[in-house]
Amino acid sequence: METGVKIRVRGQVQGVGFRPFIWQLAKRFGLRGQVLNDPEGVLIFACGDDTARFADAIRSEAPPLARVDAVETEPVQFDPGAGFEIAASQGAGAETRITPDAATCSACLTEIRDPNDRRFGYAFANCTHCGPRFTILRALPYDRAQTTMAPFELCAECQSEYDAPADRRFHAQPVACPTCGPRLWIEPGQGGDPFEEAAHVLRQGGVLAVKGLGGFHLAVDATNSEAISLLRQRKHRPAKPFALMGTLEMVGAHSHLSDQEIALLQQAAAPIVLLKRKSNDLPDELAPGQSTLGWMLPYTPLHHLLLAKIQRPLVMTSGNLSGEPQVIGNDEARDKLGAFADAFLMHDREIARRLDDSVERITPRGRMVLRRARGRVPGTLPLPQGFEDCPPITAYGGQMKAAICLIKNGQALLGHHLGELDEALTWDAFCQADRDYAELFDQSPEIVACDLHPEFRASQYAQTKGVPVVPVQHHHAHLAACLAENGWPLDGGKVAGIILDGIGLGTDGAVWGGEVLLGDYHGFERRAWLKPAPLIGGDMASREPWRNALVRLDGAGLSKWADILFADQPLEIARQAAASGLNSPACSSVGRLFDAVAAVLENSSEAQSFEGQAAMWLEARAQPSEAAEALGIDWAKRTGHSPGPEIETDELFRRLIRDMTQGGQTRPTLAFAFHQWLAIQFALRALRLVRDGEARAVVLSGGCFQNALLLDLTVQALGDVPVLIHTKTPANDGGLALGQAVIAAAKAVSR
Repeated sequence: METGVKIRVRGQVQGVGFRPFIWQLAKRFGLRGQVLNDPEGVLIFACGDDTARFADAIRSEAPPLARVDAVETEPVQFDPGAGFEIAASQGAGAETRITPDAATCSACLTEIRDPNDRRFGYAFANCTHCGPRFTILRALPYDRAQTTMAPFELCAECQSEYDAPADRRFHAQPVACPTCGPRLWIEPGQGGDPFEEAAHVLRQGGVLAVKGLGGFHLAVDATNSEAISLLRQRKHRPAKPFALMGTLEMVGAHSHLSDQEIALLQQAAAPIVLLKRKSNDLPDELAPGQSTLGWMLPYTPLHHLLLAKIQRPLVMTSGNLSGEPQVIGNDEARDKLGAFADAFLMHDREIARRLDDSVERITPRGRMVLRRARGRVPGTLPLPQGFEDCPPITAYGGQMKAAICLIKNGQALLGHHLGELDEALTWDAFCQADRDYAELFDQSPEIVACDLHPEFRASQYAQTKGVPVVPVQHHHAHLAACLAENGWPLDGGKVAGIILDGIGLGTDGAVWGGEVLLGDYHGFERRAWLKPAPLIGGDMASREPWRNALVRLDGAGLSKWADILFADQPLEIARQAAASGLNSPACSSVGRLFDAVAAVLENSSEAQSFEGQAAMWLEARAQPSEAAEALGIDWAKRTGHSPGPEIETDELFRRLIRDMTQGGQTRPTLAFAFHQWLAIQFALRALRLVRDGEARAVVLSGGCFQNALLLDLTVQALGDVPVLIHTKTPANDGGLALGQAVIAAAKAVSR
């Protein structure tokens, strides 16, 4: 026995080449001992003269996909043997972090392009620096037998790579080659090169179903307006923007690219990134009425090889029936996508769990996450100071953009985007995700949290778990999620939260959606709000913006303009419903205010074909200028920006109609002025709380802050006060579960 050190490494350290990295590092420092994976991460026993420098290098030189949270060292007596070895994984359970799927690395890309390499043209090349992870994992520890690669027995050459510590494929669980790995085919096919046949389908204007990492995509030629229209017709998706895939050169030819945006596109997560259109040479049908396009780079060898063959950008939209989750199985794809697709590019590696593509953008205030999914999940966030002793907690989020959050051992894992829980198959996916995360992370909650709304399916589900339930008010959860993401300590003091979204049940039983809250993790007060207006028809008001415009115009004494703008709608029936309150609850939603202004400016009574369509149109239409900014500031002054608790809209709509009809203002100018007005109104009320010493900072959260223009203008209006925003988690309901979880944790640790 000799005296050495035991080193525990915690974080994202499995499936990223960490053990071969440690092996090579130990050789460099002349150490003896071993390294292994176990449920807590990576465990090292080392003996030699340079163990201190060795421990320092573990953190400073970690592999590119690793995330080292802690390196814990203690003396130990053990038999180090004659050299340094990589030992077999030990134990069951899950304390370590699982690695998200990662885009193809440059080394693997070089191989599939090299005619002399044995992986030339192979669609499933990967190594410890890239490839599938979470989408193929069935259980921990992360070994090949626990993944969907288990059926593929390694050939001699792959086995040699897998066994060699100095090889970048050492213990890369998905390692494969054309001899032993997954195979690709097209159906119907002619027996030739699948990529050539797939490219032929796309060149002919057909729809191709492509099996990717987390599910199927439906692909068409993004330069072919007829093919795009055909896909919209078949998928019954008239206006919602399509995601695009192309090389960086293709992206740069059609959209403006900053250095930050290039870096985000090229990250291992490979998200869809919203980019400003450069020209109109791509069909308008890709994103009707929008000024941005959502682009992603190819992130698997399959995608790279397909793009190389077709030599043009592709639409890559989720392969699913409207409202349902993305298809992941081959038979499921044949059954459900047969009416959409003219051909299928298939393979025989199973997908363990569906993951949509992440969607992000770069704003003047940094990165913004709109949908957190492939490439980001299951990455974790460290809990802020004060939460160290909280028990295991699971939170179930809301009804829309559902996502689950688990808390365990000082970390919060915000799960992937699931969707709308009213859809039966999405509900099935939600229940499966709950079981899935609990098993993969060996977590059994002692407390569960949910939305205050008792009719949300996730809230009802929480009641069935057999442990104490903490209901959390919707907008309080938004505030807390932003605090947690920014590392705000448990007892860091109160903040002013500007929370703007669609709808959420308030503590008074009313429908909220535009509030200034004074609060922290422990509780909140509602200090200001948008003047409520009836939601005529309840949920129908979110689908038909004219209903929101009608009540705002009528309230401002502009009924004659409502009669002109929306003459084709049943206005009197709607007015009667609003007056009587029949299925028309009062609501302070800023989301519905966006709908109302968009309906007036667009002079349209058409229904929205997807959530947020009118608000996205309004943001895209807004044109910054000195005149527009001055107009917005003038509106704010004239509509009474004295910080009373209720923000009136009557004068706003009177000024809007006057400037449309008599002032000669363009609609882009008016759209910008509305954003400016809104930012000032809420900022003034939050600023009062800071200047009166009641709040230490301002939080901006809720789905309306996905609007980059509104976010920027609000931060500007707040001046030099500290402002916390979302950059890692969604400001929309996709982040609710994180807020619910930390609020429940605050209650638990404060008892």
